[in-house]
Amino acid sequence: MNFEFDADTEEMCAMVVAFAQRELAGRGEAASSTLDVGDFRRRWQLAGEQGLVGGAVPVDYGGSGLDAVASSAVMEALGYGSGDAGFAFSIAAHLFASLMPIVEFGTEEQKREWLPALCSGERIAAHGITEPEAGSDALNLRTRAVRKGDEYVLQGGKCFTTNAPVADVFVVQAATEPNGGFFGLTAFIVEAGTPGLSVGPVYDKVGLRGSPTSDVHFDGCVVPARQMLGAEGMGASVFSASMKWERVCLFAIYLGAMRRVLESTVGYAGDREQFGSPIGDFQAVSHRVVDMTLRLECARLLLYKAAWGLARGSQDEIAPALAKLAVSEAAVQLGLDAIQVRGGLGVVEGEAATFLRDALPSRVFSGTSEIQKNNIARALGLGKNRRPHRRH
Repeated sequence: MNFEFDADTEEMCAMVVAFAQRELAGRGEAASSTLDVGDFRRRWQLAGEQGLVGGAVPVDYGGSGLDAVASSAVMEALGYGSGDAGFAFSIAAHLFASLMPIVEFGTEEQKREWLPALCSGERIAAHGITEPEAGSDALNLRTRAVRKGDEYVLQGGKCFTTNAPVADVFVVQAATEPNGGFFGLTAFIVEAGTPGLSVGPVYDKVGLRGSPTSDVHFDGCVVPARQMLGAEGMGASVFSASMKWERVCLFAIYLGAMRRVLESTVGYAGDREQFGSPIGDFQAVSHRVVDMTLRLECARLLLYKAAWGLARGSQDEIAPALAKLAVSEAAVQLGLDAIQVRGGLGVVEGEAATFLRDALPSRVFSGTSEIQKNNIARALGLGKNRRPHRRH
């Protein structure tokens, strides 16, 4: 096993950290509802020029052709260098939940038509699947797609849609066969501005404030059949594939942010004095910092193990779920610990409080921690459909 990146990846990550520190630092505290679309797109274009918004897309379609390991390393560098985890989250959601499904399931014509502008930073993508009555139960969608000749008519709505307020392109999941289960969903590429598609007000969120999020509504939205992604009934497969990328590579952002907060916490514990000594000299504080380090390193190993498998085409369901679960739970606890070490300063100001707010949603999106445990248990053979265990 080799725990080091190659020289090209190391150089790329150093460039990403420098870019993020220069262009993306200190923006994560602004309220979500005060979205400055012009500034968001300006930074997005800069990220596109750095190759961040299309990194995992093959070179032939405008991307950098990075595998899952290198993509995770870049996202980790972005999380480390940027004080705006929300903006980094928007980049990752665009790339892994929207572009990679087009890469894996799109026709050659679709790839040539949509991917270059999405990789360059000229256009922004959003992925719509979550609905008010279909969050964890993602197969029970109420948004319908009815075929009429060479077109589909979409009716329904999505909620919690990342990038919706700024998106130019939507990858949308709809039911073409209601109650059809895994084979009842179909994915579509829908362009913003299509009649019948509208976007609701921007959410004001607890964390990830730099990531614009809103509802999306479809009222008789007509989509050409040529914009179907994959075959009819393949929507769940498209979604599952995108979640493998998202649950691994996106969560590397949190690894970088955790490392940044851990480093500042070590610095604070070494400088802050109480009772005539730096607080890091006290075992209660030093052991808490050690626990923070342990959680980060364990989560990082699980994530890169999953990335290694994804890069090699592994169909393992457990590794991505374990990685997502470990990183999200470690991030929340590390945020709590960072605040505890800082005491009152951790509560009223600074990166610890910002990081904790950004970490809290990680236990919910891309499948809650409880859903990940269900997925892992099912993959282990536990649950309602498990095989009887033979006693010896």
